Amino acid sequence: MSTPVLDVQGLAFAYPDGHQALFGVDLHVHRGERVALLGPNGAGKTTLVLHLNGILTGGAGSVTVSGLPVVKKNVAEIRRRVGIVFQDPDDQLFMPTVRQDVAFGPANLGLKGDDLDARVVGALEQVGMAEFIDRPPHHLSFGQRRRVAVATVLAMEPEILVLDEPSSNLDPASRRELADILRSLDVTVLMVTHDLPYALELCPRAVVLTEGTMVADGATYDVLTDDALMRANRLELPFGFDPRTIDSLPN
Repeated sequence: MSTPVLDVQGLAFAYPDGHQALFGVDLHVHRGERVALLGPNGAGKTTLVLHLNGILTGGAGSVTVSGLPVVKKNVAEIRRRVGIVFQDPDDQLFMPTVRQDVAFGPANLGLKGDDLDARVVGALEQVGMAEFIDRPPHHLSFGQRRRVAVATVLAMEPEILVLDEPSSNLDPASRRELADILRSLDVTVLMVTHDLPYALELCPRAVVLTEGTMVADGATYDVLTDDALMRANRLELPFGFDPRTIDSLPN
């Protein structure tokens, strides 16, 4: 097996108030994988994600991205390699136009002129939003803003795309469009979600975090059809949804 593009070993972390959020978490993700990170509220999923690009540091254990340790001196390069798309796109869109929002990160890396323009257009084309390049983000629908938020991260050419609840608040058409986009991307994906059908649709592999401990790691179908595991970790499928009836699974 190749070296993991994301390698988390023995990660433990407590907040200043003494709350222990992670207890020796191991997670290894290989290039090109799409992995769902599942677990109930308060499981430690956000704490884990914030360690992946150095927003949180200082706990026990280690995180490396393509062999580069996530430590203070490497933070700038780590944040280029690991792009996080937050649940609310308005947390990432703050410039007057879509073009300026998508250009912000690459411009801070020193890209300019035609190279910067090409990077911006390319990222917007990947998410089907190039025609909106000169629109103010606040004039777009929620689903369109989420796609632009994804483009702001893709413009940095990350190795790992981390998505926090990507399907939340999307109508069915926007949800499907985003799924098609995510499937088309040539990037490693870690998707934090409570949307279990979306996890099954997009991610062949799932890991389950509960009370700061990794309790399962396997095929998403196997996780979602393990009734005892699901019940023990407060994971519930939507009414009427049964993975056993799905004709085809992601690859």
